[in-house]
Order: sequence, then structure tokens, then C-alpha cells
Amino acid sequence: MIQPNLEPDRSPPPTSPRSTILVVDDRPENLTLLAAVLKTDYRVRVVTQGQKALEIARSAKPLDLILLDIVMPELDGYAVCHRLKSDPKTAPIPVIFVTALEEVGANLQVDRWGAVDYILKPISPIEVQTKVRRYLPEQVS
Repeated sequence: MIQPNLEPDRSPPPTSPRSTILVVDDRPENLTLLAAVLKTDYRVRVVTQGQKALEIARSAKPLDLILLDIVMPELDGYAVCHRLKSDPKTAPIPVIFVTALEEVGANLQVDRWGAVDYILKPISPIEVQTKVRRYLPEQVS
């Protein structure tokens, strides 16, 4: 599958306070890679389990965006997203699926489960940065 040629987003990074992004993936190497791409411009939290992601999303400290792996043991990304979107407290948080699933209907799955977009693995740092900026709320100085 050919990846689209995404130009880097040249808009300035969010201003203080920095946005908080939760990255959820059962593979530590994926968490490390995504955190490295994002940590310069954002506060990044990482977890390896869907249940823990739900707990953090419902906590008092608000999240601005969630990057969510689909294929995980116990509670997969679809189930996590469904629970997030069913809870009035967490429903407004944008979710971007991160997946190695190269199915033709990936866009339909995004819509079906309430996510705003998806990123295919192996990730492209430029694509991650561009999509994250697209879905974060405007920051005020």
C-alpha cells in the first residue's frame, strides 16, 4: 500500500499549556517510538492496556487526544473506543486509531467506532505529527 506524501505541518506547535496525549499500545517499542515523535511538543502518557487507558481518560486530569492501537489483548482498541464514546466525560476526546491492519474498510471502522482518523503502522513521524495537530483543540496563549 502506498502511503500518501504528507507535507510536514509548518504551523507552530501548541503553546503552553501543552496538550496531553495518551498513547495506548501493548507493544513497548511502539509506545517508545510514538512518544519520541510527540514528546517535544506535547505531554505524553503511555499505557499498555485498554482498561488502564479508560481509567486515565476518566481521571481528573483531562486528555486532549488519544492514539489507540486496535489489536491488543484483553480489551481491544475498538472496545476501548466504544466505551470512551459512550461516556459523556470522555466522549469529546478525539481518538486516532494506530494499526497495522491494512484493511480496505479501515475508514469505515473509524466511523463505526467513533474515532476521528487512523494511522497505519509502521508509522511515519510526519503523518503522526500532522494528524495529531489536525485534531487537537486550538491552544490559547
